Amino acid sequence: MIDLAALRQDPEAVKQSQAARGESVELVDQVIAADVARRTALGEFESLRANQKAIGAQVAKAQGDEKQELLSQTKTLSDQVKAAENQLREMDANLDALVLGLSNVVDPAAPVGGEDDFVVIKEVGTKRDFAAEGFAVRDHVEIGELLGAIDIERGAKVSGSRFYYLTGPGAMLELALVQLAMNTAQKNGFTPMIPPALVKPAAMEGTGFLGQAAENVYRLEADDMYLVGTAEVPLAAYHMDEILEGALPRRYAAFSPCFRREAGSHGKDTRGIFRVHWFDKVEMFSFCPVDEAVAEHERLLGFEEEFLQALEIPYRVIDVATGDLGSSAARKFDCEAWVPSQERYREVTSTSNCTTFQSRRLKIRSRGADGVEPIATLNGTLCAITRTIVAIFENHQQADGSVRIPKALQPYLGGASHFKLK
Repeated sequence: MIDLAALRQDPEAVKQSQAARGESVELVDQVIAADVARRTALGEFESLRANQKAIGAQVAKAQGDEKQELLSQTKTLSDQVKAAENQLREMDANLDALVLGLSNVVDPAAPVGGEDDFVVIKEVGTKRDFAAEGFAVRDHVEIGELLGAIDIERGAKVSGSRFYYLTGPGAMLELALVQLAMNTAQKNGFTPMIPPALVKPAAMEGTGFLGQAAENVYRLEADDMYLVGTAEVPLAAYHMDEILEGALPRRYAAFSPCFRREAGSHGKDTRGIFRVHWFDKVEMFSFCPVDEAVAEHERLLGFEEEFLQALEIPYRVIDVATGDLGSSAARKFDCEAWVPSQERYREVTSTSNCTTFQSRRLKIRSRGADGVEPIATLNGTLCAITRTIVAIFENHQQADGSVRIPKALQPYLGGASHFKLK
């Protein structure tokens, strides 16, 4: 949620942010007008209440006709106070609804533009030359079939398109990736978590997923609950309505299933398990002081890179453009793995600095030396399982159809060096 005090002080900054995102600038003026109307209504309500209390005190001392006159005034004031209170309640609701429509103010350092206007920060690793090695690249679907690791046909039979089974080595690879990711997170100071995958509306709205991302959310109407698209949601809401005591940051890493409708992706990545309706993921989340959020963002990115380097996968890091940011993010970095069969980089992890946007909506603060203070939230994907499997299978494939297992994963797979053909 936007800080209204900051909006009043510098509305142009919020307008520039909205414009950079490609979102409504007029909404800022609507919020300002609603805020003025609400504060005016509050002043009228408080004035009437003060008058009501003052006359009430006089009634106790008055007698005769004077008392009857004061009682008559009290009744009139009571009606006016009730009407003013109802009007104030309506003004509050209108202002809240408008403010919730504003996205977070983008970081001035983020590149301005749409999906294709990202800035490449760096490229890491060496892409293999399969032609020089003497064999044609197989995609992850063909590799998965050769290994008996992925069954897309039966996934579609049972659940529909964009579903799958991980079988044999595919299932074992997921478990190995989860263990490596959770151990990596714990080593870096994160508390391991297994959160609920169903949340109440307040959690989903508080994290900003019922705005522009609502079309991709699965809702269980009979229960008025939502299936999460990322563990970011239950992790952010973990401290909802709390004042955090003690040292910060507080870091959590969660393993959870994730569910996404993939609305608007018709025709995109229909082959294989890169873009699916359900996948498992290990997600990092941090609650930290506002003035440490930029540095914490860099740390989360570093943890993601550490994990990708352990998997020996070529990747690049991009600074995501403003028009491609989620509503909660002020800035976002993506790590994109090289996918040989597509001859391009594809997103496998991302990390976002959400500043105080989510914590204000979820009413999370911290108690510091100067009293109760706002708090920043940040999230970062350590391992999105299916996309990571795609990257491992394709980058480590061998001429005979087997797949080399990165050394970091071998201890979790019985010391095996390769996934062999079934």
